[in-house]
Amino acid sequence: MKVPEHYSPVMPYFVVNDADAFIDFISTVFNAVEMLRVDRPDGSVMHCEYSINGGTIMFGQASDEWPPFPCATYIVTKDVDKLYAKGLSAGANGNQEPGERGYGRSAGFIDSWGNQWWLNDPETAPDR
Repeated sequence: MKVPEHYSPVMPYFVVNDADAFIDFISTVFNAVEMLRVDRPDGSVMHCEYSINGGTIMFGQASDEWPPFPCATYIVTKDVDKLYAKGLSAGANGNQEPGERGYGRSAGFIDSWGNQWWLNDPETAPDR
């Protein structure tokens, strides 16, 4: 099986309330770019694919059939501090301030939907 070019074999999938607000959040914080949007007949998001830093995330609007559930996502970036600050400015709550750790500079925050976002620059790890 050939994995589509903009996919990886494993990708996070979010189910969120207010998918349009989630789109605003990921666009503001991560400069996410829409790759695909499929709406339900009522206009709500059935399925979306957005690119963040060359990777793809998928999500859809919660419904009676598909209740919301949180997700945790790990993003490799040179801009740990900048993205952390942008996340907090966009309404997220920090759960790990930026700092140097054995695996590189990292930070984390939780968005308004309960999703955890982990940011890491592994090139700053002492053994790299």
